Amino acid sequence: MSAVRELLPLLPLALLALQASLCHGACVEVDSDTEAVATKGFKLGCISCKMRGEVPAIAWVNWYFRASDETEFYHIYSYEDYMAKIIDLRFYERLQWVGSKHTKDLQDGSIYILNVTFNDTGTYKCIFQRLLMYSNYKFHTNTSKFIAMNVVPQLTRGMASILSEVMMYVSIIGLQLWLVVEMIYCYRKIAAAGEEALRESAAEYLAITSESKDNCAGEQVAE
Repeated sequence: MSAVRELLPLLPLALLALQASLCHGACVEVDSDTEAVATKGFKLGCISCKMRGEVPAIAWVNWYFRASDETEFYHIYSYEDYMAKIIDLRFYERLQWVGSKHTKDLQDGSIYILNVTFNDTGTYKCIFQRLLMYSNYKFHTNTSKFIAMNVVPQLTRGMASILSEVMMYVSIIGLQLWLVVEMIYCYRKIAAAGEEALRESAAEYLAITSESKDNCAGEQVAE
């Protein structure tokens, strides 16, 4: 009985550990990059987080493309039930699935374009469809995301990146100057304190010497 009482306080911790082991990693919806480099690979990001993590669901993803000189979107890719399919011949053997794996409850529907060409410039549309399966009914959701991709000969750095790097170097130089000033200030303070200590020691020594002389003179007079 005493052993059971000792184990009772550990029960909440065991339940908490079990719940943590059943939880999935957090999902964060991040916007896709938009600038691709010709002849290189490029990831088209499409993330749609499920708001109710405890509800079972299945999801499927369809990608559409509208070139810069076109007015309509054309179906280029689909992923459903672990099966990927390239529909548009312009992307034949150039699209790979890099989204959620080993699950039908998709949250990441990203794809990867191999050997990007200038003809790939345009707008991509990702349609994320999800079927939430509650105990008494099913609920269908539909989310669309648009990515305006531009293809360049070589990767260009944005102004924000340049300014961030400049500010980083300015901060480093500023910190180094501040450390130098602090070191000089501390050195002068220590030197001044040392000189003051020497003066006090000298004054104390002179006072002791003078007192010794006075004592000696008094003893001689007494004799």
